[in-house]
Amino acid sequence: MRYEFRHFDWILCGAVLGAVAIGFLAIASVDLSRGVGFYLLGRQSLALGIGSIVALLLGTVHPEFYRATSRMWYGIGLLLLGAVLVVGATIRSTKGWFVLGGFSFQPLEFVKIALLLTLARVIDRRGRVFTSALFFFGTALVAILPMALVMLQPDLGGSLVLAALWFLLVLIVGTRRSFVLLLLGTVMVIGVVGWVGILKPYQKERFVSFINPGKDPLGAGYNVQQSIIAVGSGKFWGRGFGYGSQNQLSFLPERQTDFVFSVVGEELGFVGVLALFICYGIIGWRLVRIAGSCRDDFTQPVIMGALGLWLVQIVVNVGGATGILPLTGIALPFVSYGGSSLVMNLVLVGIVQSIASHQV
Repeated sequence: MRYEFRHFDWILCGAVLGAVAIGFLAIASVDLSRGVGFYLLGRQSLALGIGSIVALLLGTVHPEFYRATSRMWYGIGLLLLGAVLVVGATIRSTKGWFVLGGFSFQPLEFVKIALLLTLARVIDRRGRVFTSALFFFGTALVAILPMALVMLQPDLGGSLVLAALWFLLVLIVGTRRSFVLLLLGTVMVIGVVGWVGILKPYQKERFVSFINPGKDPLGAGYNVQQSIIAVGSGKFWGRGFGYGSQNQLSFLPERQTDFVFSVVGEELGFVGVLALFICYGIIGWRLVRIAGSCRDDFTQPVIMGALGLWLVQIVVNVGGATGILPLTGIALPFVSYGGSSLVMNLVLVGIVQSIASHQV
């Protein structure tokens, strides 16, 4: 175990903890606005402790363990998604959480990692022959099964993240252009059908408010308008910790989760946002370095998939908070409040560290 710890990528760990620290500042400020002590911060600290211990343990495991157990991860993920539809709790119109003794767990966060490991295992078994229809549509089926269960919750944002993970991995390893064009056509058809008969009214409102947030500033466009005001008011240095009016006066909804970036922008300003992006940039840089040292077709897709997974969530969350993209309820990795998200992101860091420490 000493060997693995010695070869951990501690720069990566430092960048992750830097992003977590910025998130803790934002969550602590939200606690101040609620006036009930540091309740959210305490729960997030517990998640950090649990996630860090698990990440350190997983980092000492040989990557072969994840290759050998990838189907088990996938199977457990599907079981959890099925079970949550039966006995799960409904939070914010989505039946996607297990709640027990005051603690909640969102199986979607586990499934993101399970799908990543499973797709990487399929890529490894294909022997670098990725242009066949069997590979393209076979991996699509692997991704569609959990996506469908997530959509039944319904959680459109979560299913889109799983779809993006699959699509990015397929593009990375290479596939035929005709398959991609067929996929895009299918997505357009599904989009039309989904808009007419699948999407809930509140989901449609998010797209409408994205296109024209000023159309209903007190209704569907309220969240985006308040978020843009918060980010813009921070200017260069920010209003200061605990002094953001949009946050402290509760004009900004879901500010500890969906709009945590807006809290960072308002109270820490451009400096705080830059610090957060530097942390994310370092994480990306270290993952690219680790991927370059990988010696097989399982570990490299895992690393690049982890990078893609985090990047998609960062872009979607920040884009939604700034009005560039529609709101989807996607958490900002390592920053948003949520024990499931933080613990499972740290689990993924542990898997990355496992690969990094065994490439030397």
